[in-house]
Amino acid sequence: MVAQCTPSLLSLVRKCEQQPSHSPDLATPLAGMSLIPSRSQSVEPHKPFRHRHRKHILDRAHQAKVKHDRAKMRAALMVRAYEHNKCLGYSSSMADFEGYVSYFDKLKAVVPHDPSQVASPLSVPSGLKRAFNIARASMQERKPLKFDTSALDILQRKWRDKDSLLEEDLKPKLPPLPKKLPPPDESSVSTLLEKRGTIAKYARESVDDKDIIRLRPGQWLNDEIINFYGAMLLGRSEANKENIPNDPARRGKPLNVHYFSSFFWSKLTGEGYDKGRLAKWTKKIDIFSKDMILIPVNHNNAHWTAAAINFRRKRVESYDSMGMAKSIVFSHLRKYLDAEHRNKEKTPFDFTGWQDYAPDDVTPQQENGYDCGVFTCQFLEALSRGEEMFRFTQQDMAYLRRRMIWEIGHAQLRED
Repeated sequence: MVAQCTPSLLSLVRKCEQQPSHSPDLATPLAGMSLIPSRSQSVEPHKPFRHRHRKHILDRAHQAKVKHDRAKMRAALMVRAYEHNKCLGYSSSMADFEGYVSYFDKLKAVVPHDPSQVASPLSVPSGLKRAFNIARASMQERKPLKFDTSALDILQRKWRDKDSLLEEDLKPKLPPLPKKLPPPDESSVSTLLEKRGTIAKYARESVDDKDIIRLRPGQWLNDEIINFYGAMLLGRSEANKENIPNDPARRGKPLNVHYFSSFFWSKLTGEGYDKGRLAKWTKKIDIFSKDMILIPVNHNNAHWTAAAINFRRKRVESYDSMGMAKSIVFSHLRKYLDAEHRNKEKTPFDFTGWQDYAPDDVTPQQENGYDCGVFTCQFLEALSRGEEMFRFTQQDMAYLRRRMIWEIGHAQLRED
Protein backbone atom coordinates (compact mmCIF):
# COMPACT_ATOMS: atom_id res chain seq x y z
CA MET A 1 0.00 0.00 0.00
CA VAL A 2 2.81 2.38 0.82
CA ALA A 3 4.62 1.52 -2.44
CA GLN A 4 1.48 2.26 -4.45
CA CYS A 5 0.97 5.65 -2.83
CA THR A 6 4.58 6.81 -3.04
CA PRO A 7 4.73 7.63 -6.81
CA SER A 8 1.62 9.76 -6.66
CA LEU A 9 2.95 11.62 -3.63
CA LEU A 10 6.29 12.23 -5.33
CA SER A 11 4.64 13.45 -8.50
CA LEU A 12 2.59 15.93 -6.44
CA VAL A 13 5.72 17.19 -4.72
CA ARG A 14 7.45 17.67 -8.07
CA LYS A 15 4.51 19.64 -9.38
CA CYS A 16 4.66 21.87 -6.31
CA GLU A 17 8.36 22.50 -6.89
CA GLN A 18 7.70 23.52 -10.48
CA GLN A 19 4.76 25.83 -9.62
CA PRO A 20 5.10 29.13 -7.68
CA SER A 21 4.70 28.83 -3.94
CA HIS A 22 1.69 31.14 -3.91
CA SER A 23 -0.39 28.98 -6.24
CA PRO A 24 -3.66 28.41 -4.38
CA ASP A 25 -4.69 25.15 -6.08
CA LEU A 26 -1.43 23.32 -5.29
CA ALA A 27 -0.31 24.86 -2.04
CA THR A 28 -3.54 24.03 -0.28
CA PRO A 29 -3.57 20.25 -0.97
CA LEU A 30 0.07 19.95 -0.05
CA ALA A 31 -0.49 21.73 3.23
CA GLY A 32 -3.42 19.42 3.89
CA MET A 33 -1.24 16.29 3.50
CA SER A 34 1.16 17.34 6.22
CA LEU A 35 0.97 14.53 8.74
CA ILE A 36 2.73 16.34 11.59
CA PRO A 37 2.04 20.12 11.52
CA SER A 38 4.72 22.33 12.98
CA ARG A 39 4.12 24.14 16.26
CA SER A 40 4.96 27.43 14.62
CA GLN A 41 2.14 27.01 12.13
CA SER A 42 -1.08 28.82 13.01
CA VAL A 43 -4.40 27.61 11.77
CA GLU A 44 -6.45 30.52 10.43
CA PRO A 45 -10.03 30.65 11.66
CA HIS A 46 -12.76 30.15 9.15
CA LYS A 47 -13.93 33.53 7.75
CA PRO A 48 -17.63 33.70 7.08
CA PHE A 49 -18.70 34.81 3.63
CA ARG A 50 -19.71 38.44 3.61
CA HIS A 51 -22.77 39.26 1.57
CA ARG A 52 -22.54 42.59 -0.17
CA HIS A 53 -25.43 44.86 0.80
CA ARG A 54 -27.46 45.73 -2.23
CA LYS A 55 -30.00 48.55 -2.25
CA HIS A 56 -33.56 47.83 -3.13
CA ILE A 57 -34.36 48.22 -6.77
CA LEU A 58 -36.80 51.04 -5.98
CA ASP A 59 -34.55 52.77 -3.43
CA ARG A 60 -33.47 55.55 -5.79
CA ALA A 61 -37.03 56.29 -6.81
CA HIS A 62 -38.10 56.30 -3.15
CA GLN A 63 -35.36 58.76 -2.16
CA ALA A 64 -36.31 61.03 -5.06
CA LYS A 65 -39.96 60.95 -4.00
CA VAL A 66 -39.08 61.77 -0.38
CA LYS A 67 -36.92 64.68 -1.52
CA HIS A 68 -39.69 65.93 -3.78
CA ASP A 69 -42.31 65.66 -1.03
CA ARG A 70 -40.09 67.55 1.43
CA ALA A 71 -39.44 70.32 -1.08
CA LYS A 72 -43.16 70.55 -1.81
CA MET A 73 -44.00 70.70 1.90
CA ARG A 74 -41.35 73.38 2.51
CA ALA A 75 -42.65 75.44 -0.42
CA ALA A 76 -46.18 75.26 0.96
CA LEU A 77 -44.96 76.23 4.41
CA MET A 78 -42.94 79.08 2.91
CA VAL A 79 -46.00 80.49 1.16
CA ARG A 80 -48.09 80.21 4.32
CA ALA A 81 -45.39 81.90 6.41
CA TYR A 82 -45.01 84.66 3.81
CA GLU A 83 -48.75 85.35 3.80
CA HIS A 84 -48.81 85.38 7.60
CA ASN A 85 -45.87 87.81 7.78
CA LYS A 86 -47.52 90.02 5.17
CA CYS A 87 -50.43 90.39 7.57
CA LEU A 88 -47.96 91.39 10.30
CA GLY A 89 -46.36 94.13 8.19
CA TYR A 90 -43.77 92.35 6.02
CA SER A 91 -43.44 94.42 2.85
CA SER A 92 -40.80 92.73 0.70
CA SER A 93 -41.28 90.24 -2.11
CA MET A 94 -41.57 86.46 -1.90
CA ALA A 95 -38.06 86.09 -3.35
CA ASP A 96 -36.64 88.33 -0.59
CA PHE A 97 -38.52 86.32 2.01
CA GLU A 98 -37.04 83.05 0.73
CA GLY A 99 -33.58 84.61 0.84
CA TYR A 100 -34.26 85.87 4.36
CA VAL A 101 -35.25 82.38 5.54
CA SER A 102 -32.13 80.82 4.00
CA TYR A 103 -29.99 83.55 5.57
CA PHE A 104 -31.64 82.98 8.93
CA ASP A 105 -30.91 79.23 8.78
CA LYS A 106 -27.27 79.99 7.96
CA LEU A 107 -26.90 82.43 10.85
CA LYS A 108 -28.34 79.95 13.35
CA ALA A 109 -25.35 77.69 12.67
CA VAL A 110 -22.58 80.32 12.84
CA VAL A 111 -23.82 83.16 15.07
CA PRO A 112 -24.15 82.53 18.83
CA HIS A 113 -27.65 83.38 19.98
CA ASP A 114 -30.33 82.55 22.51
CA PRO A 115 -32.86 80.25 20.81
CA SER A 116 -35.58 81.20 23.28
CA GLN A 117 -35.42 84.84 22.13
CA VAL A 118 -35.19 84.25 18.38
CA ALA A 119 -38.27 83.17 16.45
CA SER A 120 -37.81 81.50 13.11
CA PRO A 121 -39.62 83.13 10.17
CA LEU A 122 -41.06 79.69 9.39
CA SER A 123 -42.12 79.05 12.97
CA VAL A 124 -44.88 81.67 12.84
CA PRO A 125 -47.48 79.23 11.52
CA SER A 126 -46.48 76.66 14.16
CA GLY A 127 -49.49 77.81 16.16
CA LEU A 128 -51.66 76.11 13.58
CA LYS A 129 -50.70 72.77 15.05
CA ARG A 130 -51.75 73.87 18.53
CA ALA A 131 -54.97 75.30 17.14
CA PHE A 132 -55.63 72.04 15.31
CA ASN A 133 -55.17 70.03 18.50
CA ILE A 134 -57.55 72.31 20.37
CA ALA A 135 -60.11 72.07 17.58
CA ARG A 136 -59.86 68.29 17.47
CA ALA A 137 -60.31 68.06 21.25
CA SER A 138 -63.31 70.38 21.13
CA MET A 139 -64.96 68.27 18.45
CA GLN A 140 -64.95 65.31 20.80
CA GLU A 141 -66.75 67.30 23.48
CA ARG A 142 -70.29 68.61 23.56
CA LYS A 143 -70.90 71.52 21.24
CA PRO A 144 -71.17 74.82 23.14
CA LEU A 145 -74.26 76.95 22.99
CA LYS A 146 -74.28 79.68 20.38
CA PHE A 147 -74.63 83.29 21.47
CA ASP A 148 -74.92 86.37 19.31
CA THR A 149 -71.76 88.36 20.15
CA SER A 150 -71.67 90.54 17.02
CA ALA A 151 -72.44 93.72 18.99
CA LEU A 152 -69.66 92.98 21.49
CA ASP A 153 -67.22 92.25 18.68
CA ILE A 154 -67.99 95.61 17.09
CA LEU A 155 -67.39 97.43 20.36
CA GLN A 156 -64.11 95.58 20.98
CA ARG A 157 -62.93 96.41 17.47
CA LYS A 158 -63.65 100.11 18.04
CA TRP A 159 -61.81 100.06 21.36
CA ARG A 160 -58.78 98.39 19.77
CA ASP A 161 -58.77 100.98 16.98
CA LYS A 162 -58.87 103.82 19.50
CA ASP A 163 -56.06 102.27 21.52
CA SER A 164 -53.89 101.91 18.43
CA LEU A 165 -54.53 105.53 17.46
CA LEU A 166 -53.58 106.68 20.96
CA GLU A 167 -50.37 104.67 20.83
CA GLU A 168 -49.48 106.18 17.48
CA ASP A 169 -50.11 109.68 18.83
CA LEU A 170 -47.87 109.04 21.84
CA LYS A 171 -44.97 107.84 19.71
CA PRO A 172 -42.44 110.54 18.78
CA LYS A 173 -42.84 111.53 15.17
CA LEU A 174 -39.76 111.49 12.95
CA PRO A 175 -39.80 112.94 9.46
CA PRO A 176 -39.74 110.19 6.81
CA LEU A 177 -36.72 109.71 4.61
CA PRO A 178 -36.96 110.82 0.98
CA LYS A 179 -37.37 108.19 -1.71
CA LYS A 180 -34.70 109.53 -4.05
CA LEU A 181 -31.73 111.86 -4.09
CA PRO A 182 -32.01 115.16 -5.93
CA PRO A 183 -31.55 114.73 -9.71
CA PRO A 184 -27.98 116.15 -9.80
CA ASP A 185 -26.94 113.79 -7.00
CA GLU A 186 -28.60 110.82 -8.71
CA SER A 187 -26.56 111.61 -11.83
CA SER A 188 -23.42 111.82 -9.69
CA VAL A 189 -24.14 108.39 -8.23
CA SER A 190 -24.47 106.89 -11.69
CA THR A 191 -21.16 108.44 -12.68
CA LEU A 192 -19.43 107.03 -9.58
CA LEU A 193 -20.68 103.52 -10.36
CA GLU A 194 -19.12 103.74 -13.83
CA LYS A 195 -15.78 105.03 -12.56
CA ARG A 196 -12.79 102.65 -12.41
CA GLY A 197 -9.88 102.54 -10.02
CA THR A 198 -9.83 104.45 -6.75
CA ILE A 199 -13.17 106.10 -6.00
CA ALA A 200 -12.36 108.06 -2.84
CA LYS A 201 -9.90 108.36 0.04
CA TYR A 202 -10.54 109.53 3.58
CA ALA A 203 -7.97 109.48 6.39
CA ARG A 204 -6.38 106.03 6.10
CA GLU A 205 -9.30 104.43 4.28
CA SER A 206 -9.86 104.11 0.54
CA VAL A 207 -12.55 102.62 -1.68
CA ASP A 208 -12.16 101.47 -5.28
CA ASP A 209 -14.61 100.42 -7.98
CA LYS A 210 -14.73 96.80 -6.76
CA ASP A 211 -15.87 98.02 -3.35
CA ILE A 212 -18.39 100.66 -4.40
CA ILE A 213 -20.41 98.21 -6.51
CA ARG A 214 -21.24 96.37 -3.31
CA LEU A 215 -23.67 99.17 -2.59
CA ARG A 216 -25.78 98.10 -5.54
CA PRO A 217 -29.04 96.35 -4.57
CA GLY A 218 -28.72 92.75 -3.43
CA GLN A 219 -25.00 92.95 -2.46
CA TRP A 220 -23.22 92.36 0.86
CA LEU A 221 -20.95 95.11 2.19
CA ASN A 222 -17.27 94.43 2.87
CA ASP A 223 -14.80 95.81 5.41
CA GLU A 224 -13.67 98.62 3.09
CA ILE A 225 -17.16 100.12 2.82
CA ILE A 226 -17.92 99.71 6.53
CA ASN A 227 -14.60 101.21 7.68
CA PHE A 228 -14.72 104.09 5.18
CA TYR A 229 -18.17 105.03 6.47
CA GLY A 230 -17.00 104.70 10.07
CA ALA A 231 -13.98 106.90 9.37
CA MET A 232 -16.32 109.62 8.10
CA LEU A 233 -18.38 109.33 11.30
CA LEU A 234 -15.20 109.73 13.35
CA GLY A 235 -14.07 112.70 11.25
CA ARG A 236 -17.44 114.43 11.66
CA SER A 237 -17.24 113.97 15.42
CA GLU A 238 -13.71 115.37 15.62
CA ALA A 239 -14.71 118.34 13.48
CA ASN A 240 -17.35 119.33 16.05
CA LYS A 241 -15.07 120.49 18.86
CA GLU A 242 -17.97 122.04 20.75
CA ASN A 243 -19.45 118.66 21.68
CA ILE A 244 -21.14 118.92 25.06
CA PRO A 245 -22.19 115.65 26.73
CA ASN A 246 -25.81 115.35 27.87
CA ASP A 247 -26.82 118.72 26.39
CA PRO A 248 -30.50 118.58 25.28
CA ALA A 249 -29.93 121.49 22.90
CA ARG A 250 -27.48 119.37 20.92
CA ARG A 251 -29.90 116.56 20.18
CA GLY A 252 -29.30 115.24 16.69
CA LYS A 253 -25.85 116.85 16.57
CA PRO A 254 -22.62 114.78 16.40
CA LEU A 255 -21.46 113.44 19.74
CA ASN A 256 -17.90 113.02 20.94
CA VAL A 257 -17.47 109.46 19.69
CA HIS A 258 -14.64 107.15 18.75
CA TYR A 259 -14.87 104.53 16.02
CA PHE A 260 -13.11 101.15 16.09
CA SER A 261 -12.59 99.52 12.71
CA SER A 262 -14.15 96.17 11.86
CA PHE A 263 -10.84 94.42 12.65
CA PHE A 264 -11.17 95.34 16.33
CA TRP A 265 -13.86 92.72 16.90
CA SER A 266 -11.88 89.94 15.20
CA LYS A 267 -8.84 90.81 17.34
CA LEU A 268 -10.89 90.93 20.52
CA THR A 269 -12.69 87.62 19.99
CA GLY A 270 -9.90 85.76 18.19
CA GLU A 271 -6.80 86.74 20.18
CA GLY A 272 -8.00 88.58 23.25
CA TYR A 273 -6.95 91.91 24.75
CA ASP A 274 -3.31 91.06 25.47
CA LYS A 275 -2.40 88.84 22.50
CA GLY A 276 -4.31 91.11 20.14
CA ARG A 277 -2.35 94.12 21.48
CA LEU A 278 -5.52 96.14 21.78
CA ALA A 279 -3.88 98.46 24.31
CA LYS A 280 -2.00 100.08 21.37
CA TRP A 281 -5.31 100.89 19.69
CA THR A 282 -5.98 103.54 22.36
CA LYS A 283 -2.41 104.66 23.03
CA LYS A 284 -3.29 108.27 22.13
CA ILE A 285 -7.00 108.10 22.98
CA ASP A 286 -8.83 108.09 26.29
CA ILE A 287 -12.00 106.17 25.50
CA PHE A 288 -13.40 106.87 28.98
CA SER A 289 -13.65 110.58 28.12
CA LYS A 290 -15.84 109.89 25.09
CA ASP A 291 -19.61 109.93 24.90
CA MET A 292 -19.74 106.69 22.97
CA ILE A 293 -17.56 104.05 21.30
CA LEU A 294 -18.89 102.75 17.97
CA ILE A 295 -18.00 99.21 16.91
CA PRO A 296 -19.04 97.31 13.77
CA VAL A 297 -19.26 93.59 14.49
CA ASN A 298 -18.73 90.88 11.88
CA HIS A 299 -20.01 87.53 13.17
CA ASN A 300 -17.99 84.70 11.60
CA ASN A 301 -17.85 86.55 8.27
CA ALA A 302 -21.58 85.92 7.87
CA HIS A 303 -23.48 88.82 9.47
CA TRP A 304 -22.92 92.50 10.31
CA THR A 305 -24.27 94.09 13.50
CA ALA A 306 -23.61 97.34 15.34
CA ALA A 307 -22.37 97.63 18.92
CA ALA A 308 -21.70 100.61 21.14
CA ILE A 309 -20.27 101.40 24.54
CA ASN A 310 -22.47 104.26 25.72
CA PHE A 311 -20.73 106.11 28.53
CA ARG A 312 -23.53 108.72 28.70
CA ARG A 313 -26.20 106.12 29.46
CA LYS A 314 -23.94 103.55 31.12
CA ARG A 315 -24.93 100.87 28.64
CA VAL A 316 -23.30 98.20 26.52
CA GLU A 317 -25.51 98.25 23.42
CA SER A 318 -26.15 95.83 20.56
CA TYR A 319 -28.22 96.54 17.45
CA ASP A 320 -28.93 93.56 15.23
CA SER A 321 -31.20 93.68 12.16
CA MET A 322 -31.82 89.93 12.62
CA GLY A 323 -32.39 90.08 16.39
CA MET A 324 -29.90 87.30 17.19
CA ALA A 325 -26.38 88.23 18.35
CA LYS A 326 -26.62 89.91 21.75
CA SER A 327 -25.14 88.00 24.67
CA ILE A 328 -21.76 87.39 23.02
CA VAL A 329 -21.45 91.12 22.26
CA PHE A 330 -22.22 92.08 25.86
CA SER A 331 -19.76 89.52 27.24
CA HIS A 332 -16.77 90.50 25.08
CA LEU A 333 -17.26 94.26 25.39
CA ARG A 334 -17.55 94.07 29.18
CA LYS A 335 -14.30 92.10 29.30
CA TYR A 336 -12.68 94.69 27.05
CA LEU A 337 -13.83 97.59 29.23
CA ASP A 338 -12.37 95.95 32.32
CA ALA A 339 -9.07 95.08 30.62
CA GLU A 340 -8.72 98.57 29.13
CA HIS A 341 -9.41 100.23 32.50
CA ARG A 342 -6.90 97.98 34.24
CA ASN A 343 -4.30 98.81 31.60
CA LYS A 344 -4.81 102.59 31.58
CA GLU A 345 -6.08 103.31 35.10
CA LYS A 346 -4.57 100.31 36.92
CA THR A 347 -7.91 99.52 38.59
CA PRO A 348 -10.89 97.31 37.65
CA PHE A 349 -13.72 98.99 35.80
CA ASP A 350 -16.72 99.87 37.97
CA PHE A 351 -19.83 98.39 36.33
CA THR A 352 -22.19 99.78 38.97
CA GLY A 353 -25.33 101.03 37.22
CA TRP A 354 -24.35 99.61 33.84
CA GLN A 355 -26.79 97.52 31.86
CA ASP A 356 -26.93 95.50 28.66
CA TYR A 357 -29.18 97.17 26.12
CA ALA A 358 -30.67 95.59 22.98
CA PRO A 359 -33.95 97.38 22.12
CA ASP A 360 -35.60 94.93 19.75
CA ASP A 361 -38.82 96.95 19.73
CA VAL A 362 -37.15 100.02 18.17
CA THR A 363 -34.46 98.27 16.13
CA PRO A 364 -35.47 98.00 12.44
CA GLN A 365 -35.33 94.47 11.06
CA GLN A 366 -34.19 93.44 7.61
CA GLU A 367 -36.46 91.41 5.35
CA ASN A 368 -33.84 89.77 3.14
CA GLY A 369 -30.44 88.11 3.38
CA TYR A 370 -28.07 90.87 2.24
CA ASP A 371 -28.90 94.29 3.80
CA CYS A 372 -27.28 93.73 7.22
CA GLY A 373 -24.25 95.89 6.33
CA VAL A 374 -26.39 98.87 5.33
CA PHE A 375 -28.42 98.51 8.53
CA THR A 376 -25.17 98.44 10.54
CA CYS A 377 -23.85 101.65 8.95
CA GLN A 378 -27.14 103.44 9.56
CA PHE A 379 -27.27 102.23 13.17
CA LEU A 380 -23.80 103.69 13.77
CA GLU A 381 -24.66 106.95 12.00
CA ALA A 382 -27.79 107.50 14.11
CA LEU A 383 -25.96 106.57 17.32
CA SER A 384 -23.16 109.03 16.53
CA ARG A 385 -25.77 111.80 16.64
CA GLY A 386 -27.25 110.60 19.93
CA GLU A 387 -30.52 109.38 18.42
CA GLU A 388 -32.54 107.00 20.60
CA MET A 389 -34.82 105.90 17.75
CA PHE A 390 -34.17 104.98 14.13
CA ARG A 391 -36.14 106.58 11.33
CA PHE A 392 -35.28 104.10 8.57
CA THR A 393 -36.85 100.74 7.72
CA GLN A 394 -36.41 98.02 5.13
CA GLN A 395 -38.29 100.16 2.60
CA ASP A 396 -35.53 102.81 2.79
CA MET A 397 -32.65 100.51 1.87
CA ALA A 398 -32.70 101.33 -1.86
CA TYR A 399 -32.47 105.06 -1.11
CA LEU A 400 -29.83 104.59 1.61
CA ARG A 401 -27.61 102.54 -0.70
CA ARG A 402 -27.66 105.36 -3.29
CA ARG A 403 -27.08 107.90 -0.55
CA MET A 404 -24.05 106.00 0.79
CA ILE A 405 -22.57 105.85 -2.72
CA TRP A 406 -22.82 109.64 -2.94
CA GLU A 407 -21.37 110.11 0.57
CA ILE A 408 -18.43 107.76 -0.02
CA GLY A 409 -17.76 109.15 -3.50
CA HIS A 410 -17.63 112.69 -2.12
CA ALA A 411 -16.05 111.68 1.24
CA GLN A 412 -18.75 113.68 2.98
CA LEU A 413 -21.78 112.78 5.08
CA ARG A 414 -25.05 114.35 3.99
CA GLU A 415 -26.92 116.48 6.51
CA ASP A 416 -30.31 116.58 4.74
